[in-house]
Amino acid sequence: MGSPTGRALPFFLILVHIYLHGALSQTTGPVGQRKPFFERLRRLEEQFRRFQEVTLTHLQGIASHYNLSFDIKARFQSLAHENRAVALALNQSQAAVQDELGHLRTWVRRTQRQGRKADHRLLALSAAMSEGSARRAREQETQRAAVSSLARDVQALQDALLRLTPLVQSQGARLAALEGQLRVAGPGPAASNVTPAPSRPSNLSAPQLQGGGQTTRAPPEPQDPSLDFAHGLQGAQEPLSLGNQQAWPPESPGEVCNVGPALVFPNASTMNVGFLRPGFLTGLRALSICSWVRTATDHLGTLLSYATEENDNKLVLHGRDSLAPGSVHFVIGDPAFRELPLQPLLDGQWHHVCVIWTSILGRYWLHVDRRLVATGSRFREGYEIPPGGSLVLGQEQDRVGGGFDSSEAFVGSMAGLAIWDRVLVPGEVSNLAMGKALPTGAILTLANATSVGGFVQRVNCTCLQLCP
Repeated sequence: MGSPTGRALPFFLILVHIYLHGALSQTTGPVGQRKPFFERLRRLEEQFRRFQEVTLTHLQGIASHYNLSFDIKARFQSLAHENRAVALALNQSQAAVQDELGHLRTWVRRTQRQGRKADHRLLALSAAMSEGSARRAREQETQRAAVSSLARDVQALQDALLRLTPLVQSQGARLAALEGQLRVAGPGPAASNVTPAPSRPSNLSAPQLQGGGQTTRAPPEPQDPSLDFAHGLQGAQEPLSLGNQQAWPPESPGEVCNVGPALVFPNASTMNVGFLRPGFLTGLRALSICSWVRTATDHLGTLLSYATEENDNKLVLHGRDSLAPGSVHFVIGDPAFRELPLQPLLDGQWHHVCVIWTSILGRYWLHVDRRLVATGSRFREGYEIPPGGSLVLGQEQDRVGGGFDSSEAFVGSMAGLAIWDRVLVPGEVSNLAMGKALPTGAILTLANATSVGGFVQRVNCTCLQLCP
């Protein structure tokens, strides 16, 4: 917008032109006409001054409006800038809220899964306790029946003894009389032809006792009801430990070489993981998992976990900081599990561990340093571990290939790990623990751990004692 002086200049030039034109015309006209001319010129000057005042006032108003519009424009620009800043802050806040909501949803899903697992385990424990109570009640009833039968048999035996006592006494009297007759007769030809009457057997375990025309059958030999009760409990009590679980001392492996590669898990980060590929290609009705293990914490963590889309705990060997030190849950098809005692593994030394299971009668065995530490039965009897899942070392999966928790992570080293789809016999387990040749038929080893993440280190050691 132009300045007020630029607007008034054209009007001034026009008035000057009119004034000069009138002056020239007055010089040529008669003298009598000059007075009206000056009057008109005076009025014209007054009009020009008024016009100039009005013009100046108008220009001042325009200038003030221009300043006002300039201030409004500056304010609008400032408001637009503030609006953009507020929109940017709002977008950032919305993104942060969305991120927090995502974390919250993930945490809620994980909590729900853990809650469902806990519910399943509680239901399984409740069912097992109910079954155990019912079984104990049946066994107590059987034991009471056996004791009652034994009491009846003992009473019958006592009655038989009372009936046989007079017969035995009479036979003893006849034998004494016969011996007296023989002593009176003395040795001679006739004595050689005399044969003493055979005495009646008094052994109560004989099939029959004859006397007085009565036959008595000896009662059957009663079995020890405590043995029957223990036999009934065999395989039902889980786990059936051999001796004191914490009394067996760890055995030094000695010089063990040719164990293959080793994996070192330096800390409890959820990024430290190893994947065994291609996993299980067929369903498993038996398996043996053996490995050298050395841990650096007060709990073992997860050695191995196998997850499918159907169940993220199809096969798990894991401990966590909330369990008793050295305890490991052996899970097959969550929520079924057995708690295995591995307390001596917390000494920071190398130990050889073999966990073996078969669906036949649900039998399982735990070997540590060639010793059978725990065994049991009726654990997932007739079950088949399905193929096609994700097999992970060092982490417990809450979903296929992920959902790790640092409280369940393994910290330490494992070497010579191998998995078979059959039951290893004790001789094969002993040979493995002494560093001898690997039994035939292994379906997976540490050589299949082609993908490791985080800070996991793969090392090749000539002998076990040289592994980190």
